[in-house]
Amino acid sequence: MPEPVVVDRVTKRFSGHTAVDGLSLTVPSGLIYGLLGPNGAGKTTTLRMIMDIYEPDGGSIRLFDQVGGGRIHSARIGYLPEERGLYPRMRVLDVLVFLAEAKGVSRRAARVKALEWLERLGLADWRLRKVSDLSKGMQQKVQFISTVLHDPDLVILDEPFSGLDPVNSQVLRDTVVDYRRRGKTVLFSTHIMEHAEKLCDRLCIIARGKKLIDGTLAEVKHTHGGKHVIVAFDGSQGNARQIFADRQLVAKLQDFGQQAELELAPGADAQAILKALVNSGARLARFELASPSLHKIFVDLVGPEAATAAASGAGGANGGANA
Repeated sequence: MPEPVVVDRVTKRFSGHTAVDGLSLTVPSGLIYGLLGPNGAGKTTTLRMIMDIYEPDGGSIRLFDQVGGGRIHSARIGYLPEERGLYPRMRVLDVLVFLAEAKGVSRRAARVKALEWLERLGLADWRLRKVSDLSKGMQQKVQFISTVLHDPDLVILDEPFSGLDPVNSQVLRDTVVDYRRRGKTVLFSTHIMEHAEKLCDRLCIIARGKKLIDGTLAEVKHTHGGKHVIVAFDGSQGNARQIFADRQLVAKLQDFGQQAELELAPGADAQAILKALVNSGARLARFELASPSLHKIFVDLVGPEAATAAASGAGGANGGANA
C-alpha cells in the first residue's frame, strides 16, 4: 500500500522568511504520525502545503502515491485546521450534515452518522442547539466530528488538543486511537510532548523549518538515549540539589520540584547517586533507570527557550504562516 503522505525536500518562504527549509518526511499507512516542534517551527505551514492551501516554493508532495496536495484527494482526507471555524448560527446537526454533504456523503447517511458521532462524544443533547450556544471545547468536538464524518483514509489534525480541558483531551485522544485501530492514518501537529508520547507510532521533530529527527518513538529514544534516572521524592529532599549539581554524577537535569529526570555523566553509577541521596536524608518515592522522556529529547534538540515557549503557548502571534 502506498504511503498516504510523502513530503520531498519541500521549502516555503514568506517575504524573505523561510518557514519550511528542505523538509522531507514520509507518513506510512495505518498509524499515528506526529509532527512536533515549538511555535514558529513550520508545522502549520507544512500541513497547509500538504492540503494545497499553500504551494511549495521548492520540492514536491505526493498523496496516495500521486503528485499533488489535498484538493484532488478531498474525499479521502479529513482536515482539522488550527483556526477552528464553524457556522455559529447553524444548529449543530445541520452544520455537520452540510459539511458531510460537501464531501460527497448523502444527506440521509450524513444525518445518521452525525447522530452516531454526537452520541459517542457526549453531544447528543445539543444536536438542535446553535453552534454559538456550545462551549469552546464542545465546538472543537463538533469540528472534529466534521473532520471524520465522511470516513476519510487520512486525517490531518493541526494542534487538535489546543484549548481543550483534560476530560475533552482524553475523549479526543481515545477517538484518535480508535481511528487508527480501524486502519486509518492520522497526521497531527503538536507542541505538547505528553500527547505525542502517548499517541505517536512515528514522529518528526522540526525547528526553524528544518527536520531534527524522524523515526519511531523507540528509535528516537534510542538515538538520544544515554543513561537516565527518574527520581521522585516523598517529603524531604535532603541535599538532592547539591548532588544533582555534581557534574561528575549528573550531566543534565530536568527538575520538576518533587520529581527530577537525570542524565548520568559518562562513567557515573546510578547506585552512587542513590546512595548519596539516601545518605543526604532524602525520602524517595521512586528511583528508576528509564529511557529519556520525549520532553527531555525535545528540550535537548530545540533548546530550553523554544521548549518553554512551546509549553506555555508563547509565540502564537506568529500565526499560521510559520507555526
